[in-house]
Amino acid sequence: MYLQRTKKVLIGSVLAATLLAGAGASGVASAAARSVGRPHALKKGLKVFVVPKNLGNSYFTTADSVKTGGALSALKALGESGAETSGTTDTPASQLPVIQADISKGANALVISATDPTALCPTLKRAMASGIVVVTYDSDAPTCRTLFVNQATAQGIGDIEVQILAKELHGQGQIAIVSASASDTNQNTWIAYMKQELKSYPKMKLVSVVYGNDDTATSTTVTQGLLSKYPNLKGIISPTTVGIAAAAAVLDTAKYRGKIQLTGLGTPDEMKKYVQDGTVQAFALWNPADLGYLAAYAAVELASHAITNAPGQSFVAGRLGRYKVLPGHEILLGAPFVFTKANINKFNF
Repeated sequence: MYLQRTKKVLIGSVLAATLLAGAGASGVASAAARSVGRPHALKKGLKVFVVPKNLGNSYFTTADSVKTGGALSALKALGESGAETSGTTDTPASQLPVIQADISKGANALVISATDPTALCPTLKRAMASGIVVVTYDSDAPTCRTLFVNQATAQGIGDIEVQILAKELHGQGQIAIVSASASDTNQNTWIAYMKQELKSYPKMKLVSVVYGNDDTATSTTVTQGLLSKYPNLKGIISPTTVGIAAAAAVLDTAKYRGKIQLTGLGTPDEMKKYVQDGTVQAFALWNPADLGYLAAYAAVELASHAITNAPGQSFVAGRLGRYKVLPGHEILLGAPFVFTKANINKFNF
């Protein structure tokens, strides 16, 4: 099952590599092409605030920054006014005041990775009622946004992580999950699909799901707790870039290396060391910079009234090409990419 599905993933992988190679391309030609035949030109000078789950998280630094070609890069190329703002912890209590402050600064659009599917909604619904576009990326708030830019299908993400680990464990043994926070929409959705996929591997038993809150110290502590509580543990899945890096650091010893398998979602720069020394065999992700870039483009298109969020609407997102709005008011970036020792040195993000 893993091998059959991986064929599809590898096709997406070639596509992802092509996109990465073109990350520095100019958006001038595509911007011109985008305006041809349009009833509305894209507005300039829109205030677009990019609100990740928390600041200081390397995943969101890659997704958002100008240097990496992320969301702020797209806004700069489009002539918009943009800033990355958020709290310091992956919680609604930390994120909400920042969103409220951005609204008070005259935001035309908000690009948000939601820390909670419902806690943000009263504020976001008021923003939408006042004409502010709300685009979620990475983590959704389904009932209170204009559009969701999804990194890959939730089932595809959940399935591939289980399949990678099942291949490494030959389909048997105790496993655990090191998640981000207990309220994160994306984490909980992916874990639900993991549990479904695990039914295909009856000899693999999920013994625990723990939460590191996208904090390195907390993720380290909960990983150590798993190793202490479950001496027969054979594998760990961490569907969060902070969690997988922290778990890899814990397992990067002679006692655990090669004996407890680890996979999940990580960035190549953070995971290269662990892949090269054998602590991790394979993990998955997508290009976070492309995700942020696409979300920013979508927000500007919507705020300019060049598109609506109706299924079937489409636009050209600069270097990434054309994307279409899908049912559920969603845009899909593409398929997950599997990183291994054979390919990881080709990527820098």
